[in-house]
Amino acid sequence: MQTVEETPQPIPAKIKGHIPKWINGNLLRNGPGKFEFGEEKFNHWFDGMALLHQFQLENGTVTYRSKFLQSSSYLTNSQHNRIVVSEFGTLAMPDPCKSVFGRFMSRFEMPRKKAGSTYNIIQVPPQKSNCSDTLEGAKVLCSITPMDKLKPSYYHSFGMSENYIIFIEQPIKLNLLQIITSKLRGKAISEGISWEPQYNTCFHVVNKHTGEVLPGQWYSKPFVTFHQINAFEDNGCVVLDLCCQDDGTTLATYKLQNLRRSGEGLDQVYDSISRAFPRRFVLPLNVNSDTPVGKNLNPLSYTLARAVKDADGKVWCTHENLHPEGFDKVGGLEFPQINYSRYNGRRYRYFYGCGFRHLVGDSLIKVDVETKSFKIWQEDGSYPSEPVFVPVPNATAEDSGVILSVVVSPTENQSAFLLVLDAETFRELGRAEVAVQMPYGFHGIFTSH
Repeated sequence: MQTVEETPQPIPAKIKGHIPKWINGNLLRNGPGKFEFGEEKFNHWFDGMALLHQFQLENGTVTYRSKFLQSSSYLTNSQHNRIVVSEFGTLAMPDPCKSVFGRFMSRFEMPRKKAGSTYNIIQVPPQKSNCSDTLEGAKVLCSITPMDKLKPSYYHSFGMSENYIIFIEQPIKLNLLQIITSKLRGKAISEGISWEPQYNTCFHVVNKHTGEVLPGQWYSKPFVTFHQINAFEDNGCVVLDLCCQDDGTTLATYKLQNLRRSGEGLDQVYDSISRAFPRRFVLPLNVNSDTPVGKNLNPLSYTLARAVKDADGKVWCTHENLHPEGFDKVGGLEFPQINYSRYNGRRYRYFYGCGFRHLVGDSLIKVDVETKSFKIWQEDGSYPSEPVFVPVPNATAEDSGVILSVVVSPTENQSAFLLVLDAETFRELGRAEVAVQMPYGFHGIFTSH
């Protein structure tokens, strides 16, 4: 995870194999690309300054460019040639009150009673193209009270089916008092986040149209999720597919000092953390006082997930693995993607993700959730990023399309490249090599012309 230079002017990529001519559009990706200013270095992977990447695909050709996001943090740090703005895992010394938490606080006012908190789900209407305020017309759809108002959960994303939002309250806790006082105590914000498995994981279900929080209480054993795969409704239930970890201490592992280790040292760090695996939960929605206790309430024949009402009225949910036996060999699975244009919020069959035998993804995986079988792409010394599905125009099959993934290598003189796989067979169609250094990134999106 080293700092790289931006490439603001488009450069042509060298094509090997072939890039289908029907792919016309841009793959846009983000992730950290600058990890120090002057003599001062960031501590955590999440702290690096955002580098935006664009791969433009047109008629079988590919060009690449990248640019640092001109955020207030980037501009201020550049101006002073040192880290002035505190981030997730880095405390700026001294910090003129412009931390990541301060920026958050400037948009959202803290409740005044005992520093308490709520989870707000915010609805943002489609934006007019000439609109200057990106959140014009945004409103709070609903507010959910945390189990402990002084220790709300950390979360990264939530599930959404056709009619419901599923917010997962998990036992990674934000200690608000520690975070608010972190600067005074000379600590980074990340020090105020802790894994507390004495709490179970709780599912909150919200009607997307009315904002009503359903009265049911759904729980499972403690787990952590960063990325949802998909959610859909069937026979009075919400089926929720997630990448889950049984241990929530992973955030602390992604300190840059760990990521910059090599060989056995790097393997040692990775072996100490919990892997993420794809799992399916079923949440029966129509649970009331007449619902029998102790009976599996999952009516769906195609999943072994269980949901059982306890004597106290709560529904205890047990997951089904969405992977076969022996899947452990590919490590964990993260950065899941599906055919969003046709199957988001609907019953689906395939998802794609990165296999993690190391601290960053080292393979691409296609999973069939019906048969639990999977296909894999990997190449020694290559580290592919989140796979983005692009459908063939007028496709009828769910997996008729390609997978785009940016692949990087720590090896000197080995070009980064945009990999294009046939989504059905998972075989390589072609690659577009770019002779610039690229860091391993997070998320991307494809926008067609």
